[in-house]
Amino acid sequence: MASMLTQIYEVSTFDEAQAISEIGVDHIGVLVGRGEFPRELPVEAAARVAAGIVPPSKFSALFLTSDISRIERWAQELQPAILHLGAAPELLYPDDAATLKAKLRGMLIMRSIPVIGEVSIDIARSYDGIADFLLLDSHRASDRQIGALGVTHDWSISRRIVELVQTPVILAGGLGPDNISDAIRAVRPAGVDSKTKTDRVGSHQKDLDRVRRFHEAARAAMV
Repeated sequence: MASMLTQIYEVSTFDEAQAISEIGVDHIGVLVGRGEFPRELPVEAAARVAAGIVPPSKFSALFLTSDISRIERWAQELQPAILHLGAAPELLYPDDAATLKAKLRGMLIMRSIPVIGEVSIDIARSYDGIADFLLLDSHRASDRQIGALGVTHDWSISRRIVELVQTPVILAGGLGPDNISDAIRAVRPAGVDSKTKTDRVGSHQKDLDRVRRFHEAARAAMV
């Protein structure tokens, strides 16, 4: 049985990246942008954070913008292992992801999918054969981006997506050390992601004890 992949966002310093690598987290996520969305790091700052990532942990660069020319340019500069597309589905389409995949050869494409109802299944299936990972996350209809809400969604929809797509699924949305085992049993994903529930209380800095407990609980959960 393959190990459960673990992914942690939003890592914002060299020291955090290094420490989270040492815990053994598989994907270390950095939010990249020019300030259009809160907490985005400019390319130069993101590169400094990424320099702290120790293999075999992989650098995942999250872009919330839907401007694919800008995404391509920034990704060329950063050369992340994983290019994570987080714009709302009506702003960035499968064809856009396919274009980026063709231009950025060697990078894995992760696409966030909003879990909002039956329509989410169709959105997820539209990325089969394009994305290398699907990240299933909570979403507010008014948001131009997917995720970072700190709340769970309907795991039964996520479970159906896991069963119907060929692409490996990473489950996100309000996951932390205390609910990760239940989430894995309910959804049976290939991996799990945490942002809000592994932050320090009242901060966007990472709580390394929470990260460690999240990672260890995910690894221990039987799928």
